[in-house]
Amino acid sequence: DVQLQASGGGLVQAGGSLRLSCAASGSTFGDDTIGWIRQVPGKEREGVVCMSLSDGNTYYADSVKGRFAISTDAAKNTVYLQMNSLKPEDTAVYYCAADAYLDENELCTVGISDKEYEIDRWGQGTQVTVSS
Repeated sequence: DVQLQASGGGLVQAGGSLRLSCAASGSTFGDDTIGWIRQVPGKEREGVVCMSLSDGNTYYADSVKGRFAISTDAAKNTVYLQMNSLKPEDTAVYYCAADAYLDENELCTVGISDKEYEIDRWGQGTQVTVSS
């Protein structure tokens, strides 16, 4: 069974940086679309960054453009989210996700809000807290 393991969250001051990791075990990411989704309790999920591994196309939420970057290490079967210039409003639980059918725009938007669609794989969340 394929599992995703997210890590790297923590407490950081505004303006600081964190790097989140999402490691896949049991299988590789292959040509999946992968992404980072965040959620604040009581609010809807927000797709932060999603990337299609088949063509490299990437979706960035407007709120993180220029500050966050997604990358992969195929040898380690790991996806990273580099977060720079963090703001208090970035505070959330961050989840990694992977899906074989959705593209990068779909995974980060309709895919995470459509209650009829079940995304293939989710990692457990990692808490990111940005203090002001």
